[in-house]
This record gives sequence, structure tokens and C-alpha cells, in this order.
Amino acid sequence: MSSFPPSAQASHTDLAHPIHELLAERWSPRAFDPARAIREAEVKQLFEAARWAPSSFNGQPWRYLYAHRGAESFSKLLGVLSPFNQAWAAQAGLLILGVAKTSVEGREAPNAYARYDLGAANFALTVQAQAMGLYVHQMAGFDRAQAREAFGIPADHDPVVVLAVGGLGDPAQLPEQLREREIPRKPRLPQESLVFPLG
Repeated sequence: MSSFPPSAQASHTDLAHPIHELLAERWSPRAFDPARAIREAEVKQLFEAARWAPSSFNGQPWRYLYAHRGAESFSKLLGVLSPFNQAWAAQAGLLILGVAKTSVEGREAPNAYARYDLGAANFALTVQAQAMGLYVHQMAGFDRAQAREAFGIPADHDPVVVLAVGGLGDPAQLPEQLREREIPRKPRLPQESLVFPLG
């Protein structure tokens, strides 16, 4: 029988090379602790980490909308998720909508790297969350047109991702079909399949 919460030792078993424990233990749970509220001071820490992410020409094209569980805005943001994601994300302490500003400030040229830079900011936020004992699950499964309309997002800003943030919960609270997906360490391709020396 597996232990809960998953042990750090178990999460390190498939590492080919040693890496920082914040990266080694990062994973994307669906089971969140409904009793774990996220304080506004913690929210500020998460977004401060995102604020210091690298970006093309320091454009900082990430924008975030967020809501705490229990607020009307949380229900509104939850409502743009796919039904599959709504089933588990409702227990997260915080939902965040990540938006990429696709135009370059002061110019009409599009920012081709806006989504890339948003991803960098999201990962900075994710690692900061891990350092604080919180977990992040990023979701592509949401209705972008609905989100744009619901939150008045301008045409030159693209809703890209929704992040669920919270304390780690018990997988037993999940619907049966989701419990088997709650695996702390999913297989990764070997480096040799992904990285190629140029000689």
C-alpha cells in the first residue's frame, strides 16, 4: 500500500542525475486539501516569483487574474473550466488565469514570445509554491472564449492557462477514475531522446 502523502524518497527514484529537491519533488496533483486556505500574503509571494521571471526584452507580457476558493469570482473562474477539470479543481485554494499580452508596448508589432514568457513566469510561480509547501496544477482544459467574455480580456491579451493552487489533499477524495492518475512521479523520456550534443 502506498504512503500518503508521497514520500520525497519515492519521488526521487527515477532521477538519472541529481537535481534540486524543489524540482525533483514537483508534480501536479488533482487532490487538493479543501481545508487549506491560501493567505493573501502567500499569493503575493507567488506572484513576486512570477514577476522576476525572464522575458524577451524584459517585456513581462504575463498578466494574472486570480480568485480564492469561496469567493464568487472563484465560482466564475471555475465555470470556464472543462467539466473534467471542474470536478477536482473546486477543492483548490486558489485559481489563477494566466494571460499573455501579445502586443509589444509602444509598437504595433506582435510579441511572438509572449506565451513562452508566460510559461517561464508560471514555472517560477510553481517552484515558489513548492518551496512554500503548496502545489500547482496547470490546465489547458478551459473555454478561452468564455474566459475572455467573462473577464473582459482585451483582444491583444490571450487567455492561455488556468492554474489550480493548494495544499496536497487525499487522493481518496477524488472520483474513482481520477484516483489512478494521482501518481506523484510520472515517467519521463530519457535525456538521450530529448538532448543532442552538437559535437
